[in-house]
Amino acid sequence: MSHATSHDRSSDTRKFLVLLLGSIGVVYGDIGTSPLYAFREALRPFVSDGVIREEVVIGLISLMVWTLTIIVTFKYVLFLLRADNDGEGGTLSLLALLMKKSGSYMPVLFFAGVIGAALFIGDAMITPALSVMSALEGMKLVTPAFADYVLPLSAAIMVGLFLVQSKGTAAVSKFFGPITVVWFLAMAWGGLIHIGDDWTILQALNPLNALWFITHAGIVGLIVLGAVFLTVTGAEALYADLGHFGRKPIQVAWFILVFPALALNYLGQGALVLTHPEAVENPFYLLYPDWALLPIVILATMATIIASQAVITGAFSLARQAVHLGFLPRLMIKFTSETNTGQIYVPAVNGVLFIGVIVLIFSFGDSESLATAYGISVTGAMVVTTLMAHQFLRQVWGYSVVTASLLLLPLLLVEGVFLIANLTKIHDGGWVPVVLAVAIMLVMWTWTRGTRYLKNKIAQSDIPLTDFIAAVEKKSKHAPAIVPGTAIFLTSVPDRTPAVLLHNIKHNHVLHERNVILTVWTQDKPYVPDSERIQIQTLSDRFMRIDLTFGFMEDPNVTKALSACRKKGFKFEIMNTSFYLGRRVLVRSPNVGLPGWQERLYIALADFGIDPSDYFKLPANRVVELGEQVAI
Repeated sequence: MSHATSHDRSSDTRKFLVLLLGSIGVVYGDIGTSPLYAFREALRPFVSDGVIREEVVIGLISLMVWTLTIIVTFKYVLFLLRADNDGEGGTLSLLALLMKKSGSYMPVLFFAGVIGAALFIGDAMITPALSVMSALEGMKLVTPAFADYVLPLSAAIMVGLFLVQSKGTAAVSKFFGPITVVWFLAMAWGGLIHIGDDWTILQALNPLNALWFITHAGIVGLIVLGAVFLTVTGAEALYADLGHFGRKPIQVAWFILVFPALALNYLGQGALVLTHPEAVENPFYLLYPDWALLPIVILATMATIIASQAVITGAFSLARQAVHLGFLPRLMIKFTSETNTGQIYVPAVNGVLFIGVIVLIFSFGDSESLATAYGISVTGAMVVTTLMAHQFLRQVWGYSVVTASLLLLPLLLVEGVFLIANLTKIHDGGWVPVVLAVAIMLVMWTWTRGTRYLKNKIAQSDIPLTDFIAAVEKKSKHAPAIVPGTAIFLTSVPDRTPAVLLHNIKHNHVLHERNVILTVWTQDKPYVPDSERIQIQTLSDRFMRIDLTFGFMEDPNVTKALSACRKKGFKFEIMNTSFYLGRRVLVRSPNVGLPGWQERLYIALADFGIDPSDYFKLPANRVVELGEQVAI
């Protein structure tokens, strides 16, 4: 017994260590590359004739360390990782939980969640471009002749990165984890060897120096706050990847390795600049001795590719949640791991992100220009998450409005200041993430609104299912012929007669021996246990209703779920079964329904979505489709 217990403990320990290593590679890949550019960009406006004031350097480093402490440690690692939806994190997961708790459709809550999701996807485009260019620009220090190759090489790395997405991130994350551990250790080493250059940098650990900087730096300081916020890029990805690794591994990784390494590196950069002001050109790379420069540049490039992987994986997860929650049309989602449902590949999202990243690389040309565009998407997403967290404290944890406000108001004020600072960069490229977010938000809003309108319109002309069954089973000369086999009719409104069933009788004049009205539901929780998956109801001798329920993180495999119906008395034989799907061809209806631009967008999105038979994993040779035109 003790031997078995010991074996279980060692197995649990091994599993935990694997998750710990994976979380360092994927979850913290993004935030771990911020030292490459954050301090450099924040310090740039304060350099005058090669002279930098000591209190400015100490104030900036203090602000960076305490921003990491307040926003990442307190908000994300200690609080938001506990604000999960059955183990899943991220803006849309939190939105689903809140809408489930409120029991109604709340437009304000919906738009908050969608804005947060849209900003995250914008972040997923900017992060790869900024991180990889920052790393490769270190090669200029090795040899200035390399300057002309930064852009083409950045683009080539992006091509390779997006091509391997279809292979899945499971094997890649095993490779990423150890590299990222080495990266964090290298950052800690680089900082440690320079902190002794000027011990006064340790004054940055006093939060009063951060407060002094904010109150004394003036208008320039407000602008610089946008660059300071680059230290916490990746925090939203940390929350979105909660379901992949679990709370404990993410928290332990932060406290034992990630946070100490980041703090040491920033302190080392500050001490270096205090003693060697000329190092402001690139304080991160100049931490290292000449013999280590090339290896560090190579390691940094690998780390930035990993950082890009973190946000790309987060964007895939977010897209899947959006599809299952009805915010986007059905997209092709490929599972790349048999054991980990979090390992997915979404070709459409991959393509959109790739095009966006390449355009950004060649439009901005260098990391300094792109850094100005970065902060708005990150700060905007964080402010939205904090507002939704306020609702979470009230609805889920039962806090009063006053208590929830007192807890989150200081955090909201800090993030609000950072957001205002980043908004000053709108004209310098900050408009890019805003435009991206608005476009994504319009797509989600249009799809949600159009689907609701279409459903309501179709419901007006539907025949109640009970009336139809009573009419069709009457013995009369007009009764349809009965043919052998089972017909399954998919519908989203189970108490109404599916249009495809009416069309089948109208055109083919037949009714099968067994007819199943099948509805697939998506719950507001990530996973549904098998015991709650299937509901079967007998309506008459020839008709029955089956409801299949999936979580919003699950693959809606209808064929597999129907096979499990045998245990509940439904004898499902695939070769004697036909699946009937209604194919709606949408046409515009001027001056009725949605505005013209939204009608066009909704129709285009409907055409973009994948075939329902692919989405629901139906056997291709058993599907019958009957079409109809519907005006919207």
